Amino acid sequence: MTAPEHRVILVTGGGSGIGAATARTAAQAGAAVIIAGRRQDTLARTAAVSPGIDVIAGDLGQPGEVQRLVEETIARHGRLDGAVANAGTMVVGTVAETDLADWQRAIDINLTSAFLLAKHAIPHLRRTRGAFVAVGSIAGIRAPNGAAAYAISKSALGMLVATMAVEEAASGVRANCVNPGWVRTEMADAEMDEFAARTGQDRQQAYETVTSLVPQRRPAQPQEIADAIWWLLGPQASYVNGASITIDGGTTLVDPGTVPLDYAVTPRQGGCQSRVTALLRTH
Repeated sequence: MTAPEHRVILVTGGGSGIGAATARTAAQAGAAVIIAGRRQDTLARTAAVSPGIDVIAGDLGQPGEVQRLVEETIARHGRLDGAVANAGTMVVGTVAETDLADWQRAIDINLTSAFLLAKHAIPHLRRTRGAFVAVGSIAGIRAPNGAAAYAISKSALGMLVATMAVEEAASGVRANCVNPGWVRTEMADAEMDEFAARTGQDRQQAYETVTSLVPQRRPAQPQEIADAIWWLLGPQASYVNGASITIDGGTTLVDPGTVPLDYAVTPRQGGCQSRVTALLRTH
């Protein structure tokens, strides 16, 4: 892979949260960065604080827009070294509750846009021996209750990168996925506000409640996910291919079947009992 100052990185959903943090990280390392998304004002604010970030607005739920995004990136910069499929939307509802329109919206934005980004980016990534990173979720590896379309669409990203990794390895293109847990983003803040309104809490208390069984007992900051993405895009991860890396503070390591048994554990700093006590205190 070329030196950082010569690299061109494309980030979808780059106006806020993980996408914006990834764009800033890449720009600070000297890369030329293009951020894409639907909200022109949000994209502009992110670009304004980081020299080296360029903006292309568009609805990534529309197939033609993804192709245009890649083509315009090449027209402006002449190459593509890394693509980050971060565009996403939350759709709530069980399998029984989710209507076809909501299902299709989740698939279009969370999955199809990533597929199309990969499809149109691959020819250019072959020339630079570049890398593709998809932003999934632990909801794609541990079934949540009431977010069926979101979880299913995120789960499929793991197979997208695995398939790319096998198909494109000989051409020098790597593909990987990160699966964050709770991250303090605008989308998560909105979920916390809704949860807080139902439970009589404020946003901070809501975050404390939903992360009370997380071993690190906090949500991630967007920068913590961005650092992992930037590593996957770079030469330090040159032999990492087809991986789905979980970044969740240990959330998916917790066995819920042992939680009631924690009452019998001798209290210790940072031990299981403190996790359960924290959960009971916030409910």
